[in-house]
Amino acid sequence: MARRESSKIPKRKGEFTYRGKTLEDLKKLTQDEFALLVPARQRRTLQRGLSEDHKKLMHKVRIKDQNIRTHLRDMIVLPEMIGLKIAIHSGKEFVPIDIIPEMVGHYFGEFVLTRKKVSHGAAGIGATRSSKFIPLK
Repeated sequence: MARRESSKIPKRKGEFTYRGKTLEDLKKLTQDEFALLVPARQRRTLQRGLSEDHKKLMHKVRIKDQNIRTHLRDMIVLPEMIGLKIAIHSGKEFVPIDIIPEMVGHYFGEFVLTRKKVSHGAAGIGATRSSKFIPLK
């Protein structure tokens, strides 16, 4: 069995399509035409228009800025963002994310989690009734 060169890129059969449109077709669509393909919540957001902050982010995307950092977790991934690296704020730090075709139509916030898994350490001496009988060595 041949080993894949990069484990970051998901394996898929054939060419990427989103609702029957290829990646090239998606990039040719206007924002209003793309809005008709996405689910209702995203369609409503796009049809109501982007805020000033969202428009500033889209300007950076269109000029292919290398260091894009944003707090806009409610921004929808559009086809023209594919291939860029965008640092999205998690509430504590900026997490760099490579935008891949499978992310189209999702929100930025879905890819950067705000909560981490809690890993508790061992209980200290005196933390429980039975721990007072443990020898200290």
